[in-house]
Amino acid sequence: MIKYHLKILTIPVLLFIFTGCKDTKSNTNTTADTEVTISVKKENFLSGGLVEPISIVSRELSDGSTADCYKIVVTSTPTDHEMGPWCPGNISDDASAGGVWLEGGKVYDVDGEFVKNLSTFYDDETWMMYNSETGEITKTSTKQECEDAANPNVGEEYENFCVECLPSYIGDITHTYYIPVTPKKAAKPYAFSNGPGGGPPPGGRPDDGHERPGPPTNGGPEGHGGPNGNSTMPSNRGLAFNGVIFNAPAPVDAILGAYTLAPFDDAGGHINLNEGYHYHAATGISKKIEQSDNHAAMIGYAFDGYGIFGNTDAEGKAYTDLDDSRGHYDEIRGYHYHVDNAGNNNFIDGLRGEYAL
Repeated sequence: MIKYHLKILTIPVLLFIFTGCKDTKSNTNTTADTEVTISVKKENFLSGGLVEPISIVSRELSDGSTADCYKIVVTSTPTDHEMGPWCPGNISDDASAGGVWLEGGKVYDVDGEFVKNLSTFYDDETWMMYNSETGEITKTSTKQECEDAANPNVGEEYENFCVECLPSYIGDITHTYYIPVTPKKAAKPYAFSNGPGGGPPPGGRPDDGHERPGPPTNGGPEGHGGPNGNSTMPSNRGLAFNGVIFNAPAPVDAILGAYTLAPFDDAGGHINLNEGYHYHAATGISKKIEQSDNHAAMIGYAFDGYGIFGNTDAEGKAYTDLDDSRGHYDEIRGYHYHVDNAGNNNFIDGLRGEYAL
């Protein structure tokens, strides 16, 4: 009788071993509480935006553990769409001559009419960004002017300038980032200090790359700032599949306070001389991976390895069950994020998983 019971008990043990081996060969892992975890797929990244092939290195995570992480070295130059334009040249120009502006949750075309009516739009007669006789819009036209006008402490000489930094102004910029191969859920979520609406991060450091110091000397990933007093937490949110960064909210209050306008192109990006090209909003132009169940398309990865998806599903409906990080769970995609409405100048509000140091 004892022998009979031992045989019965052996069966589930063997089944468990077989199942565990099968899971390690896929991009899907199942945790002890049966939650599905989807590993990062490096093949989702476009090779044209990479400086070198993506490799795996061992890195310390934010909880002190060690994990395999993808080392991703990017050019910050999209290969799936053109950059610009940003500032139109004349108040007679249509939307094709300019980019977009994000205000109050809405996306506005920066055409000539928009620039002409800035004083009405902001109810402030100080706005006058064009020549009243010729209609020519006042904008930066050199690399030096771009650098000076993009400075958060911009001088009065750049009042009423449309700030446009061109791709030709930047050299061969590369950035190195590390993303855990398999996301690891944190005991508590990490919240970004400057969520929707933007605002300066701790220490007054501009959060869109303007006059941003170079990478840290301790070898940490570039772009890591200090939200919530955490000196290692990324200030950037994640990476698009084309290798362009999902940046923190642009400091629009500082930009507008100097009576300047720094438009984004139709893809939601613009250029800073130190950061290169980067996004402040997801407008659906960069590479996306459509889902077969009407779910929002996938557009990239957050720095904790969880996927980032569009704001609305295939029918244009926004998700209403998101947590404080703008994420939720389903059995197909595991835990994942949905970006904020493009007009809110924001992507996600925190990281639910551990990130690489």
